[in-house]
Amino acid sequence: MVLYFRKKLKKLLGVNEKPALHQQDSKLQEPLDASLDYNVKILQSIFEKCSDLIFHSFKIGGVTSAALIYFEGLINMEELHGNVLSPLMHLVTDGCSSIHEMVSSKIPVSHTKEIKNFSECIDFISNGNPVLLWEGENQGIALGLTKWEKRGIEEPSAEITIRGPREGFTETIQVNISQLRRIIKSPAFKMESMKIGKYTKTAINIAYIEGVAEKNLIEEVRNRLQKIDIDGVLESGYIEEFIQDNPFSPFPQLLSTERPDVAAANLLEGRVALLIDGTPFVLIAPTTFFSLLQSPEDYYQGFLASTLIRWLRYIFLVMSLLLPSLYVAVLTYHQEMVPTDLLVSVASSREYVPFPALVEAIIMEVTFEALREAGVRLPKQIGAAVSIVGALVIGQAAVEAGLVSAPMVIVVAITGISSFMVPRYVQGISFRIMRFPIILLAGSLGLLGVMLGVLAIISHLCSLRSFGVPYFTPIAPMKFRQWRDVLIRSPWWVMNTRPHFTGEHNAYQDTSGRIPDPTRGDE
Repeated sequence: MVLYFRKKLKKLLGVNEKPALHQQDSKLQEPLDASLDYNVKILQSIFEKCSDLIFHSFKIGGVTSAALIYFEGLINMEELHGNVLSPLMHLVTDGCSSIHEMVSSKIPVSHTKEIKNFSECIDFISNGNPVLLWEGENQGIALGLTKWEKRGIEEPSAEITIRGPREGFTETIQVNISQLRRIIKSPAFKMESMKIGKYTKTAINIAYIEGVAEKNLIEEVRNRLQKIDIDGVLESGYIEEFIQDNPFSPFPQLLSTERPDVAAANLLEGRVALLIDGTPFVLIAPTTFFSLLQSPEDYYQGFLASTLIRWLRYIFLVMSLLLPSLYVAVLTYHQEMVPTDLLVSVASSREYVPFPALVEAIIMEVTFEALREAGVRLPKQIGAAVSIVGALVIGQAAVEAGLVSAPMVIVVAITGISSFMVPRYVQGISFRIMRFPIILLAGSLGLLGVMLGVLAIISHLCSLRSFGVPYFTPIAPMKFRQWRDVLIRSPWWVMNTRPHFTGEHNAYQDTSGRIPDPTRGDE
């Protein structure tokens, strides 16, 4: 009986009990009605069971009925009462001007926008902007009074800073945009906004420098984002997986960073940045294999020291990938390559080990990866202690128990330390994944298996693309001019051109300071 009368009441009010999804979508596209009661009832039916949605009714000037609609906790209540409610309730109408003109002129809020349909109304309310509707007008006003709790600017935790700015991005996209604007003070720095996610409607900004970023690259990024169909976007990883060229590759094809200086540096090279609301990680496209092996500190200290550290990084990167497999291959198939004294020492340490070198390496690598992951997931106060103490205790106990040999513990420890030299965490994960199949190949085919694994990885890297840019640029294809920032870090006065993949016009050098424009023939 209660349900029957409820349906009858809703039918009299012109509101459906449970409109289908397509019916709701069509209702959202309808324009606002001149009747305030009708607009309020439609919004109440759409936001049914939203207990935190406030419908505040009052009268403008004591005459015209009006309503303020907003979500509790998403707006600045002090400004709402002081700058909106109080002026409107004491508004004196002269009978000549329209209510819309008087309301627009009397509200001391800098950011306002007229809304004409239910879709716009819902978008502004959901984003924390109060919406003002009043009787006799088929449009309303959205007020820019958004205010919610947000994290302050802190030093990035995923990218340790030795020398350079210590500010990091936050989860608020407006704060991230302001940090980039503070670095790049040029009208050529553009921001294009869109929303992705059927329910979350996550704000995403495409950032680039006009005249520096290639137009085809910007258009490609825009097209890939527009094709995304998903219920919600909670982190930049959602977007990264949708827009990368080869989602089945273990290697990252976009650069993610928490540092505004890194994002600004890539924008100045002609790349495109994607700022996603709700995450402190900004995506950079396109990227290359060698870009992921470069640290921001390489450019903040002397070029000689940076070159030395970069070579150390390359050497230890190879060790983190190949050292365990080389140990297994040599010990299993190529004992003649080991000096006699060293071979006797290793053989004596493995005398009571019941497993072959391949199984021994797999056990130690899996254990080390488990300890590393446990240290990352545990609270910071105990994570490092657990990982270090666990490695020492388990390693020593395993050697004394005769389950593994001491040389294998040394090899795995050096491999683990080498993997920490990779400046990007996602790139390090890729090499950690590749390490296991190469160990299996080494245990099956010896050094031949290692070489086959290396060739397969290099072939895969050469075939990868990041938004059409070869992943192994500038080694394959070879671009000797760009080697000055790959194998070495040349002095700043030598690096006077931008990367070639961002467009030929970027090589144009104009001492007048104006922005090169391809449409004017500045290429």
